[in-house]
Amino acid sequence: MQATQIVSDYQYVIATQQPMIDVRAPLEYHGATLPGAVNLPLMLDDERHKVGICYKEKGKEAALELGHELVNGVEKNNRVQAWSDFIADHSDALLFCSRGGLRSQIAQQWIFEETGRAVPRIDGGYKAFRRYLLEQLEPDQLTSMPIILNGRTGTGKTILLQHLNNAIDLEKLANHRGSSFGNFIDPQPGQANFENLLAFALIKHASEGHSTMVLEAEGNHVGRCYMPAPLAAHFNTCPLVLLEASLAERVQITYEEYVVKEQADYKEVYGEEKGLVRWLEKMQHNVDKITRRLGGERVTTIKQLQTDAHDKQLEEGNPDGHRLWIEKLLGGYYDPMYDYTIKKKAPLLLFSGDYDAVLSFLQDYKGE
Repeated sequence: MQATQIVSDYQYVIATQQPMIDVRAPLEYHGATLPGAVNLPLMLDDERHKVGICYKEKGKEAALELGHELVNGVEKNNRVQAWSDFIADHSDALLFCSRGGLRSQIAQQWIFEETGRAVPRIDGGYKAFRRYLLEQLEPDQLTSMPIILNGRTGTGKTILLQHLNNAIDLEKLANHRGSSFGNFIDPQPGQANFENLLAFALIKHASEGHSTMVLEAEGNHVGRCYMPAPLAAHFNTCPLVLLEASLAERVQITYEEYVVKEQADYKEVYGEEKGLVRWLEKMQHNVDKITRRLGGERVTTIKQLQTDAHDKQLEEGNPDGHRLWIEKLLGGYYDPMYDYTIKKKAPLLLFSGDYDAVLSFLQDYKGE
């Protein structure tokens, strides 16, 4: 009995950030998993495929026997060793498979036989945990009052969130900055993984007992990751705080984020010159994506400014020329969209001010 402990308090697992081992096959893991889980599979994809066919054709006992034949000897030892190594570094680790059944039970037993350690498995596995997470994304599960941080592009909203202990950074969860130019080199999580990450963040936030929750205004989606519709609709009715900054400040913040930092990322991945070329290609592609709103003439102008700034940077090593097209994009594209949206949201306005004023307000405000 000692080797077959079960954990069913999902909220506690999240609040305490317990490390987890996903023993499912790599294909299942890459489809979606629990945030922070490492994949140390009992069976690899081809092995799971063979066992699945055997199960359909010959039944459970024959499939179980085949599984033991496929994962035996050196392969079994290697997998048990991988689990043991992880557990040695994470004494409170948990195991899970798809439904909390045979695979996690077998892993439990093998670990116990090899090390004498009883590693608990998650009751119901990934599927039950996932159902729980989806339930937590309903608005009536929120325990604090959401406050939506809005402001024109480049005011530093994401920077401000990093200085609040009651904030949830949706862009970080989605690995996207929420605009047409917001994608990073690394891909976004799949939709299920985004939902899992969001649910984890909300549950952990609730466990910390905050009275308010600050989120950046994102609408219904962040890049290709969509907010659950009821939650997005609820956030759309919540009090609003506006962060204000001058155009010069916004150009500087945008320049630092989208030029200086992002060029550094591209150069690290692709090398000095090729990295700059790949970055420019990405930026011009992003301009093309908003042609309908910008109009063909402005698209041509902005892309030419980007090219000119790129050429000058290659010649002189100075990227400052990129500030010009940033300023034109802010004034000609982003600001009109913001002004239209914020007019509709005027009844929800709670506070507005510059960076220091908004930060102070959000740190002190406890809700009504």
